[in-house]
Amino acid sequence: MTKRTILRGGKVFDGTTVREAELVIEGDRILEVGTGLDGDAELDVTGLTVLPGLIDCHVHVVFSGADRLRMMQEPFSYQFYAAARNLRALLDCGITSARDAGGADLGMKTALADGLIEGPELATAVTVLGQTGGHTDGLLPNGACLPLMQEHPGRPAMVVDGPDQMRVRVRELVRAGADVIKICTTGGVLSPGDDPGHAHFDAEELAVCVAEAARAGLRVMAHAQGTEGIKNALRAGVRSIEHGIYLDDEAIELLLDKQAWLVPTLLAPTALIEQIEAGAAMPDSVVDKAYEVLEIHRDSMRRAVAAGVPIAMGTDSGVFPHGDNLRELELLHGVSMAPDAVLRASTVRAAELLGRADEVGTIAPGFRADLVLLEGDPFDFTGYRSRVRAVFQRGEPVRPLA
Repeated sequence: MTKRTILRGGKVFDGTTVREAELVIEGDRILEVGTGLDGDAELDVTGLTVLPGLIDCHVHVVFSGADRLRMMQEPFSYQFYAAARNLRALLDCGITSARDAGGADLGMKTALADGLIEGPELATAVTVLGQTGGHTDGLLPNGACLPLMQEHPGRPAMVVDGPDQMRVRVRELVRAGADVIKICTTGGVLSPGDDPGHAHFDAEELAVCVAEAARAGLRVMAHAQGTEGIKNALRAGVRSIEHGIYLDDEAIELLLDKQAWLVPTLLAPTALIEQIEAGAAMPDSVVDKAYEVLEIHRDSMRRAVAAGVPIAMGTDSGVFPHGDNLRELELLHGVSMAPDAVLRASTVRAAELLGRADEVGTIAPGFRADLVLLEGDPFDFTGYRSRVRAVFQRGEPVRPLA
């Protein structure tokens, strides 16, 4: 018989409101939420708030910082061992589900599912698709090539041109076990040879990407920073805009009209600048772009929040150390997002984006017992990581209450 464990004495954020309540876990599920409940074992959570497990919709678990010179010195297989450490760091800070936006392959996802390594339940893009001369093209002026990630048998190549190549590459990603297709419709900050403001891929290439993904039951996420590239992606039918640095009024209207999602990753440029100022080796063009976009990005997010654009929490961790992800919540609040909306963006709304809203992101009977026990006010996002006291995944204490 499965043991029923009751969490008693605290408050619960159920995805909508914070209230005093008890919570009963049986196996990997939430059995009951309410008052006057009983169980076979009891955990005293007095003074704590029980949150749904947090969800980060944009991570890169094979990356461990943005210092390209350091990455050049690492053996190829080092990234996979580092990923095991990075996944554990995500879990320790309360992230029980995540979407890897490029890098993690089917082997990593399977190792998690089989319990060989510990970390969030992972949805994977496997690789990132960009055009020649775009965000994923690692060719340097001296003729050397330093891509964001190396191709291998489980991770198809990143550079693709033309609708026919696009069709084949999306099919290769489906074969490789991708849960989502990621495409770059603009340049980026970290790629030294392109401009975040420039639109990449034409309408036919984008249409083929979205249609071929849909044939396999998958949606498309778009690295999209510049205005025209954001709008091109939305017109093509992508599910989410990642970063969204240069939003104009038309782009915001398209986000609303298409019922698409925005994943801001406000922490990415902030943390990148912190690394630059700490001495990380970066090309001058990357440094210039990082400083240029910081306030523009925040202003775009303020206008998106005011317009009611659907927002899901994502951080781009891997550009900065994994485990610092909860700083994103404070930054979202800093662009005028209401505290309860910040928590929803990090739980139930993120679950909606990932197509998992019937399983995670909410504390209610039948939902998976992914839980975070937090000390202090759940709507005060300062020092959030330091106030996480315990983490449950599928009903098991993966970070026990001390």
